[in-house]
Amino acid sequence: MNNPLTLTAKEAAAELGVSLATLYAYVSRGLIRSEATSGGRTRLYRAEDVHALVARRDRPADATPDRALDWGAPVLESAITLITGGGLYYRGRDATALAQEATLEMVAGLLWDCAEDAFAGEEPPPLPALAGQLPTGMDPLDRLLTLLPLAGAADLKSVNRTPAGLARTGARILRLTGAVLAGTAPTRQPLHQMLADAWGVGDTVAQALIRATLVLCADHELNASAFTVRCVASTGANPYACISAGIGALRGPRHGGATGLVAALLPRLLDGPEPPVQALATLLARGEEAHGFGHPLYPEGDIRAQWLLRRMKQAWPQDQRLARALELAQAGKDIAGLPPTIDFALVLLADRLGLPPTAPLILFTVGRTVGWMAHLLEQVRSPVLIRPRARYTGIRPG
Repeated sequence: MNNPLTLTAKEAAAELGVSLATLYAYVSRGLIRSEATSGGRTRLYRAEDVHALVARRDRPADATPDRALDWGAPVLESAITLITGGGLYYRGRDATALAQEATLEMVAGLLWDCAEDAFAGEEPPPLPALAGQLPTGMDPLDRLLTLLPLAGAADLKSVNRTPAGLARTGARILRLTGAVLAGTAPTRQPLHQMLADAWGVGDTVAQALIRATLVLCADHELNASAFTVRCVASTGANPYACISAGIGALRGPRHGGATGLVAALLPRLLDGPEPPVQALATLLARGEEAHGFGHPLYPEGDIRAQWLLRRMKQAWPQDQRLARALELAQAGKDIAGLPPTIDFALVLLADRLGLPPTAPLILFTVGRTVGWMAHLLEQVRSPVLIRPRARYTGIRPG
């Protein structure tokens, strides 16, 4: 029997039992390799990758340990966030509905399952003394990772491990995180207002977009950074150490750091000699990755990006650069089956508001700190240390 090395898009999708859009999402995440044909007009897909993905998906439930950590079956039970049917829900509430009016602090109360307002009685934490000695041009996240351990060492109340005590510690960490990343001092202001003031954004519509963005970034189930936070929390580590671990994971280019890749790509597609749609097609034909397009959890499109892009269009209906970017976003879905992701929306929002280059990742980090604290609070209720076993594939002794 002839076993082809490559498959057409229709053949690969049929073997996987998915739509073409889902196939393209797998490709964008590096799960399936593709290559251009000699004419360059179509692409073929590695059969071995398709077969491996089918085998991993169809492996019986008792074999989950070797696949659950790779977009596989759930590895932890959680009541925090649900992603299903293209929707995103925080404790059963539609995240896009919350984005209409809720502040990040309100969403923190929901995700932390607080009986009281953790922010109400807490004084804004002081900046560590070392803050004034750090280099002026230091990367904001490096600055935060430097100062968080110092703040944790000075925060004597962080030893309070009751749910209420941990929630209040979370409120202090969130305010400190926002202030350090914005380059200002912690205040009692809502986080979106503090960031808007630090960036000189006075327009109320723009401030509302920043608020909504923080809400939509608050949590995303067991992504790499949330899982990292839970692993560290399961050891009994201080909350400041847990959040620092989450930040370290978030920075990687396959996670929150993807905003930097999108920021580098977007001007090439919008400002180059070719029309944006043609520029995207040329990029894909060369086999380059379209950063900011395609998410395996949202084959029909990242609901967070869709919501933000619609609101931007409503806010700035005459903005020609925004119009070209929205045309590009639609083309990603139409010509490649790769709808835009939250990373695309974050970079585009920062671009239209004239925010610093680090703003997309700052928005992501501040919002996601709420989710990390929610996972920490849920994890500390469990007496179990998260400690997966390895399936050894090396040389056998003897």
